[in-house]
Parts: sequence; structure tokens; C-alpha cells
Amino acid sequence: MKPSPLFSPLVRAGLVLGLGLGGFFDGIVFHQILGWHHVVCTTATCQPDSIAALQLQNTQDGWFHFSVWLLTISGVVLLFRAACPPVSLWSGRLLGGAMLAGWGAFNFTEGLINHHLLGLHHVRPGHPHEFLYDMLFLASGPALAAAGWVISYGRLTPHRPSPGIRP
Repeated sequence: MKPSPLFSPLVRAGLVLGLGLGGFFDGIVFHQILGWHHVVCTTATCQPDSIAALQLQNTQDGWFHFSVWLLTISGVVLLFRAACPPVSLWSGRLLGGAMLAGWGAFNFTEGLINHHLLGLHHVRPGHPHEFLYDMLFLASGPALAAAGWVISYGRLTPHRPSPGIRP
């Protein structure tokens, strides 16, 4: 009987890596490159109104990046452990799908808690369509998770064991 890949060590590693990498994407793209939001916003547009406010945002964002870095390191450790024998299923498709699902879990959880429940920040604070941006970010969570599921478990093509599957 083949073990289920649903909670295999590789899926756990992919989920944790996806959480960490999704957090990095959010912090790098939305916080730093686009400057749309930060972990905590002190103004309606999330743009700092003083050097002290900018320093506070940078420090808070730094702690956020440190946290997602720790998640990513944990995912790498889990991935290393998953590669050690005895491994029943080792597949790039399964890992990649689990990473997308982890990214989706990050987007959904971060969007639900920080954008909606706590109101710490929004994707585009002060923008006329602020709520739409928040909802699209929130919806990206289940969409990424669903895409990850299809990549990992979908049988869009006839299933053939890849050379990476170990007995």
C-alpha cells in the first residue's frame, strides 16, 4: 500500500517553504519595491510622515523579514530531512505544489488577520479601491493553494512516476 503524499515530509517542507517565500514576496514587493504598505501603518496612506515613523516602519518590517527568514530556514531543514531515507515519495511537482499552497496560506492568513481583523495595514492604503486590493490579496490565498493542489495531486496528464521517486 502506497503512503498518502498529503502529509508527507515533502509536503510539510513545501508548505513551510511556501509560507516563508510568500512572506518574502510580500515584504520585498509590497513593502519595499512598491511601498504600498508596511507591517504597521501609522497614517491613512501608510506613507511615513517623519523620519521617526520611517525608522519604526523599517524596524517592524525588519522583524517581519526575520520571521519569514526563520520560516524559510525551517522549510529547508524539513526539506533536508524529507530527502533522507526512508523516503517514499520525492517529486519536484509535489514540492512545488506544496510551496504554492504554503504561499497561499500566508496570503490568506496575513490578509485576514492584518488587513481585515486587526486593520494593521492594507495592500494599498488610501487608494480609492483599497478594499478591492485587500480582497484580491485575500482571494489570492485560496487561489494559490488550489493551484498548488492541482500541481501536486491533479492528474491533468497520465501519471508516470518521475525518475526522482524513490522506492
